[in-house]
Amino acid sequence: MTVSTDPEHIAISKSKGIKIDWKDGHHSEYGLEYLRDKCPCASCTGAHGTPPRQPQAENPFQMYQPRLKMVGVEPVGSYAIRINWSDGHSTGIYSFEHLRAICQCPDCRRQ
Repeated sequence: MTVSTDPEHIAISKSKGIKIDWKDGHHSEYGLEYLRDKCPCASCTGAHGTPPRQPQAENPFQMYQPRLKMVGVEPVGSYAIRINWSDGHSTGIYSFEHLRAICQCPDCRRQ
């Protein structure tokens, strides 16, 4: 079966994450923290020679830290979306190919 990187429908919740129904019938869900940790930009991946961004650890004082949320989401051509995060980060362009590759569903994790 061919894996599609073309979305059929994208549902965005700025406080919860993104759900995508792909044209091949597959369904993916991405939580906020997971998406932020999987940002593909050069700063977050270390492509500029800087250390890559480390996933955020659980903070026992969460009530003192603002919750992460998406401030805005905009299309980039017909191949990606850009997410503006509440932590001020906005340079990550999440291609649909990248989003499909990082799907965490049980079927994708087995592959």
